[in-house]
Amino acid sequence: MSNENTMNPPEPTPIPIPPDFPVTWENPDDAHIFWQHDRMHFPDPALPLEGQFWALSMGKLNMEAVYNAPTNTRFLHVNTYLYLAWAPRFPLEEMEVQGKLYEEKLNAAIAKLEELWDTEWLPEIKTHLAFWDAFDLREAGVPELLIHLDETFDRMIRLWEIHFLTVFPALMAIGQFDELYQDLFGSEDTFASYKLLQGFDNKTVETGREQWALSRRALASDEVRQTLETHAASEVIKALEATSAGQKFLVELRAYLEAYGQRGDKWGVSYPYWIEDPTPVIKNLKDYITQPERDATAELAELAAERAQAMAKARERLKGYPQQVVEQFEFLLKAAQIGNVLTEDHGFWIDFNCLYRVRQVFMEFGRRCAEANVIETSNDIFYLTLDELRETARALPAGNRRALIDERRAEMEHFRTINPPSALGTDYGPPPESAFGRVMQKFAGGPPQPSDEPNVIRGNSGSPGKTRGPAKVIRSIAEADKLHAGDILVAETTAPPWTPLFATAAAVVTDTGGILSHCAVVAREYRIPAVVGTGTATSLIQDGQILEVDGDEGIVRIVEE
Repeated sequence: MSNENTMNPPEPTPIPIPPDFPVTWENPDDAHIFWQHDRMHFPDPALPLEGQFWALSMGKLNMEAVYNAPTNTRFLHVNTYLYLAWAPRFPLEEMEVQGKLYEEKLNAAIAKLEELWDTEWLPEIKTHLAFWDAFDLREAGVPELLIHLDETFDRMIRLWEIHFLTVFPALMAIGQFDELYQDLFGSEDTFASYKLLQGFDNKTVETGREQWALSRRALASDEVRQTLETHAASEVIKALEATSAGQKFLVELRAYLEAYGQRGDKWGVSYPYWIEDPTPVIKNLKDYITQPERDATAELAELAAERAQAMAKARERLKGYPQQVVEQFEFLLKAAQIGNVLTEDHGFWIDFNCLYRVRQVFMEFGRRCAEANVIETSNDIFYLTLDELRETARALPAGNRRALIDERRAEMEHFRTINPPSALGTDYGPPPESAFGRVMQKFAGGPPQPSDEPNVIRGNSGSPGKTRGPAKVIRSIAEADKLHAGDILVAETTAPPWTPLFATAAAVVTDTGGILSHCAVVAREYRIPAVVGTGTATSLIQDGQILEVDGDEGIVRIVEE
């Protein structure tokens, strides 16, 4: 933003509320905040306990501890949808100065990021995991369980601090390296700088690679292969238990799930995780055994070789530049490579392994309530608020929440048919121009670009390449079995548990995200084209339509109905 706009910011404008999405502000001050529907993480309606978990755990986060960030992270659960705000911590006239101080602290953190992750943050994360694993949920009395619930919230608040302490400098390093690369060498190739970051192993790629290896072990046994070929995914485990070869393979499957299965369909605590319901993994295995051989380890090595070649070329072009420029390039190159790995690894440990433990705490309350017949199933506990959960647990075996849950289930189904507004509250215009703002734009993506051609959908370039294939619109992993080799995966968003599907898909198209989004980063590692942040792909594209996906230009063409 120019100095003139900084001195004369636009007038705050209340955002109109659609008639089918009435909003009652419990806190009147919230009406003066800019809230965005977080479609990247929560495209679907969120159950009451899920929504409250995010609002409470994020709302108590001390952003002063996160490099004295100028904004607080806030979630608001409105009409079953989750809205995100970066609420200013300082008066608006001070925000630009505070933003620059924040960027200075982020830049200082970049130099220590790998050391802090390896020696402090990851060991601390594992300490929290050990705490949850050591607590016997089944044997605890209700008073102890309620205390454990409070402790769980306290630990998650600290874990979200670590999340942002890691992610913000990681993204900042990648963004600054890209900008330096473009300044030095020009912007003829959108992905040129990212080729210097590819080919490093991370927990997301590792999860997919080990799942592929598991499919090869399945193929080594005729009995296991036939079981996968002839049974529905939901029936495979029972069929495997009936044969000695199947039982042997189940040991390997369960070892895989123990290592990598603590992740769910999407971000959150109300969805079953693979280790609870391995159907998504089995669906992938059923598809993988139909595919030709590939060497995932060799593919990663090939990416690394391309990276080494790109680095050598860049260093050759740097000859003759001042030493200070060369040193800055090398510093940001290493930092961006580390950041690229940590953007995935932090999610494996915090966003999924830790949230799985949180889910187990909630599910223990659900199990006891279902056994007492006050709710129908354990998962119905997520239809209650946190206060209602506590009250219900204390009153067991008395009390009945079934009517309330039926009422809320009907509300969920109603709002599932409503297209929620993209923003609520008050619009303050674009924020001041900043390096961090540009990075976050690359992560989240800008507003969808309009198209003047009826069969063309525009988005952000996510991963290079061009391909053609039939569309498969997938809204949850439960629908993953309709995706086959050569299909184009079309989704609102793709959480890390979706990425094993990238071994099947010919390309990926999403409604949300930018070039630094999870989907784009992993699509580049799988070497498939991706167009992200289209805004409308899932509503405009239908199953079976032939698409041409141009990841270099960020364009999707519907070439055949």
